[in-house]
Amino acid sequence: MADDLNGLSDEALSIFAFAAYHRLVSGERVTSVIRKDGAGHEADPHGVEELAARGLVTAGETEIELGETAQQAVEAMVAALRREVGR
Repeated sequence: MADDLNGLSDEALSIFAFAAYHRLVSGERVTSVIRKDGAGHEADPHGVEELAARGLVTAGETEIELGETAQQAVEAMVAALRREVGR
């Protein structure tokens, strides 16, 4: 997994962070996030392009489908957050 994730930009990581937020709020594994919600939220276009170019996500007009490696990365981010706050 790590090889696919090495050197990701902050823009790409922001999409994983958004997915991690939803993971924490819902308590469920996140398989997709909204790309454009029509109310002002939009995932960083460069981050989306970067993740798609690496084969980590499939991006539609309004939604970003996370591939297995991307889902694992989100789970790892959540686990790291939990460790850092002493859970």
